[in-house]
Amino acid sequence: VQLQASGGGLVQAGGSLRLSCAASGRTASGYGMGWFRQAPGKERRIVAAISWSGGSTYYVDSVKGRFTISGDNAKNTVYLQMNSLKPEDTALYYCAARLPGRWSLSTEVSEYGYWGQGTQVTVSS
Repeated sequence: VQLQASGGGLVQAGGSLRLSCAASGRTASGYGMGWFRQAPGKERRIVAAISWSGGSTYYVDSVKGRFTISGDNAKNTVYLQMNSLKPEDTALYYCAARLPGRWSLSTEVSEYGYWGQGTQVTVSS
């Protein structure tokens, strides 16, 4: 499975961005997906996750009410809509996929077998 993330950029505080993550390769089996972020000098941490069916989602407390994760299985694409962005949201954002057949969501970095290249999100104050 190959993941291609896009949609990052520079935005003022209060603005919005939508990240996209397109999957290719062995996608037929289905898998949970997640968005993680990593700021300089910090660990990579979960931001949001979604099950293959889309019926279950998870958000870290700091983004609840501002970010929305969604998926389009027909396009093999997962999105992260980010509204009301804050300077503390600045980070390199990664999309990730669990191994095929692992349909549920997970919040653990170790549960994800495939990673995109990262897309930079910078929020200015």
